[in-house]
Amino acid sequence: MHDKRTVVLSRGARVPRHFPDTCCPLPSRAAATAVSLSRPGRVEPSEPAAARRRLRFFLVRSRRHHRHQALVSSSSSGISSGSSPAALHHPVLRARSSRATGGYDSPDYEPSLPVSEKSNPLTRDIDRASANCIVQMLQACDAQMFQEETGATYQRLLSEQVVETLMEVAQRVELILKDPQDSLVVLSGCGTSGRMAFLITVCEGKKRVLFIGISCGLSAPFVAGQLDFCLRHSDVYTPVLVGFNPAHQARDEPMPGSTLTFRSMVQRMQALAKSHKAFLLNPAVGPEAISGSSRMKGGSATKILLEVVLSAAHAAAFANAPITYKGVLQRMKAYEQTLDITYAQSEGMTALLEAAGQSLRRGGRVCYLGWGSLAVLGLVDASECDPTFGAGERSVMYADNTVQNHTQGPGFCIAHEDFLRLVLPSLTDKDFVLLLYTHSDDVSEVVKLARRWELSTKLVLNAVSTGAHVLKGKIYHNHMIDVQATNSKLYCRATRLLQKLSGCPQSQCEEALLKAIYQVDKLTVDITSSDINTHTRAARNRTKVVPLALVCLLTGCSLVEARSYLEQQPIVRDAVEACLS
Repeated sequence: MHDKRTVVLSRGARVPRHFPDTCCPLPSRAAATAVSLSRPGRVEPSEPAAARRRLRFFLVRSRRHHRHQALVSSSSSGISSGSSPAALHHPVLRARSSRATGGYDSPDYEPSLPVSEKSNPLTRDIDRASANCIVQMLQACDAQMFQEETGATYQRLLSEQVVETLMEVAQRVELILKDPQDSLVVLSGCGTSGRMAFLITVCEGKKRVLFIGISCGLSAPFVAGQLDFCLRHSDVYTPVLVGFNPAHQARDEPMPGSTLTFRSMVQRMQALAKSHKAFLLNPAVGPEAISGSSRMKGGSATKILLEVVLSAAHAAAFANAPITYKGVLQRMKAYEQTLDITYAQSEGMTALLEAAGQSLRRGGRVCYLGWGSLAVLGLVDASECDPTFGAGERSVMYADNTVQNHTQGPGFCIAHEDFLRLVLPSLTDKDFVLLLYTHSDDVSEVVKLARRWELSTKLVLNAVSTGAHVLKGKIYHNHMIDVQATNSKLYCRATRLLQKLSGCPQSQCEEALLKAIYQVDKLTVDITSSDINTHTRAARNRTKVVPLALVCLLTGCSLVEARSYLEQQPIVRDAVEACLS
């Protein structure tokens, strides 16, 4: 039976009984969690406890506050407020000095790795942490984004040079917004090769193009190739590079079929930056909580930088608000406040994380249902779980009420109707349903706070999906042990990870990785003579490649024996230790 009433109260929260804007009831057999970005102070009629129990919702709020607060408050007393609750003075949140780095910026700490690939000292034992401790660790890691510059190793997100560069880029965008006829702003991120034609086509006939290439690790060949194209056509293109490693840590590996390296391209941009013909935005935000998982801080910092640039430019072009250093810095500080307010709800985040982790451990699914602009964040978070954790395409699922993509194949069936037709009938109490929505009767307030809602929602979703997979055993210390080696970056990361965890030479680690990919105990000449692209294509159809290789390296056992160990103990760290005991 479904509860057919519109809303039900759960500890004072307004929680929907139907999908918003539809008459479709929510499932009563699945554990559902409402992440509500609502205005506090609304008075709702009470509901009997028995009715509330028909669909299990978790109210995400802090018990310290006497009135209702949603997971992310959209009220004037929430994100937009200049005052901060007592929780914001927590030492973890306010650790913005160099002490907050956990030591990652020491020249002796993992010196061979760029910042984006280092392991974070703050999360070294996250794989054996409780849900509450996981949230605290993620909080401390995210606080590193706004750490103060010490004048030593790296420039930071709030460094003077970064803010000044943001101003200059925003001014370029402002000019394009004022005269858009022959101008264009292009944002480009990582992807497969062969897409240069897309850039050429979209920019055809334009006389002025601001190209913003995004590569968190300064490593993506696709982005480097497009930036190189822009540098060779500087009469039309002004390139901007967004990433989070120092320039000298950019990848120095030649791209397939070319002598061009990302580092050489960055060096050319540095030279042109002196004459304002190119721009680099590459502050260090610290290692990811899960080593190399750039979807977390890398994604958040990218969102912050781009939104600051675009919002400042839009205000200058259409609201006569000049682009100033103080104004840009204030926009950056607003995101810092958003981070603090989000983690003030750590109790609710812990409840979400525990529930999602329990579902995955029991073989259930985590389903995101999204509405409005927040829907895209759920889509992105769900899509990244497979390559990051080797989660399997049905472990974390997503539905959005704004899309209809049935004709493009089953992987694009993500509308709410698809959820009702394909997922709802099979939901059980093992599954976890997370609702992402907003409701407010103040349109101007929604517009004003939307971007900060989005960042807060992203932080929560990252915590839920990361923490749930940690609790399931997908992490070894703070490394993505079940990473899929499906592209050159992940292949190299897998080899480095095996080398670090096993202490074996690189050649031996790569050999073990190839054996796991091709499912053989002895490599053939055909395998060893193939290039990385061939290996990554073969890896797309394999599971637990890195765990298998690690067990083989540490124990000297065969692939069959290694697989048997992992089947008996799916938590990788425990399985490895059991093999060694």
